[in-house]
Amino acid sequence: MLYCIQQEKVTYIVLLSFAILYSVIELYNFIKRRFVAVDDFFEAVKYRDFSRWFPEDRGPKDIRFLYAGFNEVNRTIKEINLKNEAQYVYLQKILEMVDIGIVAYNLENGDVLWMNQSFKDIIDFPSFKNIRFVEKRKPDLYNAIFETYNKQPNSISIALQNEQLKVLISDTIFQVNEDSFKLVVLQNIDSTLNKNESEAWKKLLSVMTHEIMNSIAPISSLADTLQRNIQLHIDAANDNPLELEDLNSGIKTIKNRSQGLLKFANTYRSLSKVTHLNLQKIKVTELFQNIELLMGPSIQAKNIDISFSVSSKRLQLDIDVHLIEQVLINLILNARDACQHVKDPFIKVLASQTQNHTTVIKIYDNGVGISKEIMENIFVPFFTSKAAGSGIGLSLCKQIMLLHKGRVLVHSKEGEGTVFSLLF
Repeated sequence: MLYCIQQEKVTYIVLLSFAILYSVIELYNFIKRRFVAVDDFFEAVKYRDFSRWFPEDRGPKDIRFLYAGFNEVNRTIKEINLKNEAQYVYLQKILEMVDIGIVAYNLENGDVLWMNQSFKDIIDFPSFKNIRFVEKRKPDLYNAIFETYNKQPNSISIALQNEQLKVLISDTIFQVNEDSFKLVVLQNIDSTLNKNESEAWKKLLSVMTHEIMNSIAPISSLADTLQRNIQLHIDAANDNPLELEDLNSGIKTIKNRSQGLLKFANTYRSLSKVTHLNLQKIKVTELFQNIELLMGPSIQAKNIDISFSVSSKRLQLDIDVHLIEQVLINLILNARDACQHVKDPFIKVLASQTQNHTTVIKIYDNGVGISKEIMENIFVPFFTSKAAGSGIGLSLCKQIMLLHKGRVLVHSKEGEGTVFSLLF
């Protein structure tokens, strides 16, 4: 170009000028296309849009090569995201299936990061996005679960609709970027205790069977020996004299052991009734009529007022009638004992249905109530506060309700009375 200017070759100068201008424009367009492509890619990355696909089959070769690199990056990130999503779904499904309640929330603003269904079931609460919702509705529950720090697993009682539920709680704090989160784990140990209690009942029945057989075997053996000696004496009296003292001693032993066995069987024979259920549908009004005919006269004879009430005549239950009658009889007799020495004693038996279709039978009395010390043990087999009690009445009631997949709850205040609730 400088040579042409020195030689004043105008034609060459013009041609070279056009060539230089064209080259600059092409260079500009070349750089601009690449900047636009890179800018598009970074924009997609900014908004995490890795579904964007760049055309690899058209345009200049170098642009197609750049697009192929972008697509490879997108493809790799999509594969990583899919694997992470699959792992998240897998973990989420596992945590949803466990019967342990789990919730994670932001410590600063209270927003719930994740919560499984078991947690909502345990605290008997609908789904919520912020823990402040629980604070407004149930402050005591909020303080027990979210405000208290339990580095080690700790057993606590939480109040749910007049029911004290025992749970095992533990929590930990973890950091994600600049945010702090708290993970709370709840386990309903009441259900575990019920399961263990059911297993204990099975073991108890096995032990009882073993004890009965241990008593019957020597009785049978002794009776067989005495019968054989008597038969030998009958066949040949001279050769086989009958020792009356031995005979009397043997019969006395059989009598004493038989009486002990009868007492044992009479005390615990009701346990054998709870091994299976004969379910049938019955209206609650009919169930109450049977109990009223059976229990009414004896209760009223002690000057105790007793009444039965049903919220709807159509209310019915699918139960083993004989066993549930036994439960009601036990609870009414306990109510009779509790209120027979108070002024204007009364017993009320009420049946109703909750909004979630749970049928509830409540037995009220205005008796002396139950102390906290006794309350903790009333469902323990063979525990009794009565001088002549066997300690199997309430534990048997609970076992029968568990077989019906129900529950028995108790609420009592000393000096005011007691209410037992049967939930079906």
